[in-house]
Amino acid sequence: MSYAIIETGGKQLKVQPGRFYDIELLHVDPETSHTIDKVLLVSHDNEVTVGQPFVEGATVEGTILRHFRGRKVIVYKMRPKKKTRKKRGHRQEITRFMVNAINFNGQVIGATENGTTTPTTANVEVATTEGSDSEE
Repeated sequence: MSYAIIETGGKQLKVQPGRFYDIELLHVDPETSHTIDKVLLVSHDNEVTVGQPFVEGATVEGTILRHFRGRKVIVYKMRPKKKTRKKRGHRQEITRFMVNAINFNGQVIGATENGTTTPTTANVEVATTEGSDSEE
Protein backbone atom coordinates (compact mmCIF):
# COMPACT_ATOMS: atom_id res chain seq x y z
CA MET A 1 0.00 0.00 0.00
CA SER A 2 1.48 3.30 -1.11
CA TYR A 3 0.59 6.54 0.59
CA ALA A 4 1.91 10.05 1.05
CA ILE A 5 1.41 12.82 3.57
CA ILE A 6 0.88 16.19 1.90
CA GLU A 7 0.41 19.74 3.13
CA THR A 8 -2.42 21.78 1.65
CA GLY A 9 -4.45 24.62 3.08
CA GLY A 10 -2.33 24.71 6.24
CA LYS A 11 -3.26 21.11 7.08
CA GLN A 12 -1.48 17.78 6.72
CA LEU A 13 -3.34 14.94 5.02
CA LYS A 14 -2.57 11.26 4.39
CA VAL A 15 -3.51 10.43 0.77
CA GLN A 16 -3.69 7.20 -1.25
CA PRO A 17 -4.15 6.74 -5.01
CA GLY A 18 -7.73 6.12 -6.15
CA ARG A 19 -9.39 8.01 -3.29
CA PHE A 20 -10.85 11.51 -3.10
CA TYR A 21 -10.35 14.03 -0.33
CA ASP A 22 -12.06 17.27 0.70
CA ILE A 23 -9.43 19.98 1.11
CA GLU A 24 -9.34 23.77 1.39
CA LEU A 25 -10.36 25.67 -1.74
CA LEU A 26 -7.92 25.47 -4.65
CA HIS A 27 -8.46 28.12 -7.32
CA VAL A 28 -8.38 25.62 -10.21
CA ASP A 29 -11.20 24.79 -12.62
CA PRO A 30 -13.11 21.51 -12.02
CA GLU A 31 -12.26 18.46 -14.17
CA THR A 32 -8.64 19.61 -14.58
CA SER A 33 -5.48 17.96 -13.31
CA HIS A 34 -3.46 19.48 -10.48
CA THR A 35 -0.07 18.60 -8.98
CA ILE A 36 0.77 19.08 -5.30
CA ASP A 37 4.51 19.26 -4.60
CA LYS A 38 4.42 19.85 -0.83
CA VAL A 39 4.94 16.19 0.10
CA LEU A 40 6.12 15.58 3.67
CA LEU A 41 6.38 11.77 3.65
CA VAL A 42 6.24 8.96 1.07
CA SER A 43 5.70 5.28 1.92
CA HIS A 44 5.99 2.46 -0.63
CA ASP A 45 6.63 -1.26 0.01
CA ASN A 46 7.47 -0.65 3.70
CA GLU A 47 10.11 1.94 2.74
CA VAL A 48 9.44 5.33 4.31
CA THR A 49 11.06 8.55 3.07
CA VAL A 50 10.67 11.58 5.33
CA GLY A 51 11.42 15.07 4.07
CA GLN A 52 13.02 17.95 5.92
CA PRO A 53 10.53 19.64 5.53
CA PHE A 54 9.56 18.33 2.04
CA VAL A 55 10.63 15.22 0.10
CA GLU A 56 12.80 16.15 -2.90
CA GLY A 57 11.32 15.00 -6.22
CA ALA A 58 8.00 13.79 -4.78
CA THR A 59 4.65 14.98 -6.15
CA VAL A 60 1.01 13.95 -5.89
CA GLU A 61 -1.04 14.18 -9.09
CA GLY A 62 -4.80 14.38 -9.05
CA THR A 63 -7.98 15.72 -10.58
CA ILE A 64 -10.21 18.46 -9.22
CA LEU A 65 -13.70 16.94 -9.12
CA ARG A 66 -15.79 19.87 -7.87
CA HIS A 67 -15.99 22.89 -5.57
CA PHE A 68 -18.64 23.20 -2.88
CA ARG A 69 -19.35 24.75 0.50
CA GLY A 70 -19.14 22.86 3.78
CA ARG A 71 -21.66 22.65 6.59
CA LYS A 72 -22.61 25.85 8.37
CA VAL A 73 -20.87 26.57 11.66
CA ILE A 74 -22.77 28.86 14.04
CA VAL A 75 -20.80 31.28 16.23
CA TYR A 76 -22.87 32.78 19.06
CA LYS A 77 -21.44 35.44 21.36
CA MET A 78 -23.32 36.77 24.36
CA ARG A 79 -22.38 39.10 27.17
CA PRO A 80 -24.40 38.34 30.26
CA LYS A 81 -26.41 41.17 31.82
CA LYS A 82 -25.60 43.52 28.91
CA LYS A 83 -28.28 42.58 26.33
CA THR A 84 -25.52 42.05 23.76
CA ARG A 85 -25.85 39.05 21.46
CA LYS A 86 -24.16 38.24 18.14
CA LYS A 87 -25.04 35.27 15.98
CA ARG A 88 -22.83 34.62 12.96
CA GLY A 89 -22.61 31.73 10.52
CA HIS A 90 -19.71 30.50 8.40
CA ARG A 91 -19.49 28.03 5.52
CA GLN A 92 -16.01 26.98 4.38
CA GLU A 93 -15.22 26.72 0.65
CA ILE A 94 -14.05 23.15 -0.10
CA THR A 95 -12.49 21.41 -3.12
CA ARG A 96 -12.96 17.69 -3.76
CA PHE A 97 -9.58 16.32 -4.95
CA MET A 98 -9.16 12.84 -6.50
CA VAL A 99 -5.62 11.41 -6.15
CA ASN A 100 -4.51 9.69 -9.37
CA ALA A 101 -0.82 8.97 -8.72
CA ILE A 102 2.08 9.46 -6.33
CA ASN A 103 5.40 10.22 -8.07
CA PHE A 104 8.81 9.85 -6.44
CA ASN A 105 12.09 10.69 -8.23
CA GLY A 106 10.51 10.51 -11.68
CA GLN A 107 8.78 7.16 -11.29
CA VAL A 108 5.17 6.42 -10.41
CA ILE A 109 5.03 4.43 -7.17
CA GLY A 110 1.28 4.50 -6.68
CA ALA A 111 -1.46 4.89 -9.29
CA THR A 112 -5.05 3.89 -9.88
CA GLU A 113 -5.48 0.54 -11.60
CA ASN A 114 -7.80 1.55 -14.42
CA GLY A 115 -6.64 5.15 -14.78
CA THR A 116 -10.15 6.61 -14.70
CA THR A 117 -11.35 9.02 -12.07
CA THR A 118 -15.08 8.66 -12.54
CA PRO A 119 -16.83 5.62 -11.12
CA THR A 120 -18.33 3.30 -13.67
CA THR A 121 -21.73 1.70 -13.38
CA ALA A 122 -22.49 -1.83 -14.42
CA ASN A 123 -25.30 -2.59 -16.83
CA VAL A 124 -27.90 -4.60 -14.96
CA GLU A 125 -30.89 -6.16 -16.63
CA VAL A 126 -34.12 -5.81 -14.72
CA ALA A 127 -36.33 -8.88 -14.85
CA THR A 128 -40.02 -8.17 -14.80
CA THR A 129 -42.70 -10.67 -13.98
CA GLU A 130 -45.97 -10.48 -15.77
CA GLY A 131 -48.93 -11.07 -13.53
CA SER A 132 -52.50 -11.70 -14.56
CA ASP A 133 -54.87 -8.82 -14.13
CA SER A 134 -57.66 -10.08 -11.94
CA GLU A 135 -60.76 -8.03 -11.48
CA GLU A 136 -62.88 -8.56 -8.44
